[in-house]
Amino acid sequence: MTGIEHDTGATKVAKGVTSTLGNTVGGLTNTVGGVVGATGRGLGETVGGAVGGPGKSVGKGIADVGGGVEDGAGRVAQTTKDAGEWKA
Repeated sequence: MTGIEHDTGATKVAKGVTSTLGNTVGGLTNTVGGVVGATGRGLGETVGGAVGGPGKSVGKGIADVGGGVEDGAGRVAQTTKDAGEWKA
């Protein structure tokens, strides 16, 4: 025995479909997370710069929320891709 596994039949088809689906959903999740993160950073900078003083704290909070959503979406995307590739 060589220790190499070969998928055949239904298993091969299922892995192909779930891999494609996992990579697609993971990619879209990454994209949405990136857009939300960039938007949060942009809004945070705008609020902080336009209002000044106390607005800086509000702006930083907005940017932090956007960054948190981006990080979370990145983790979900990677988990989805891993599941699509049948990784544990």
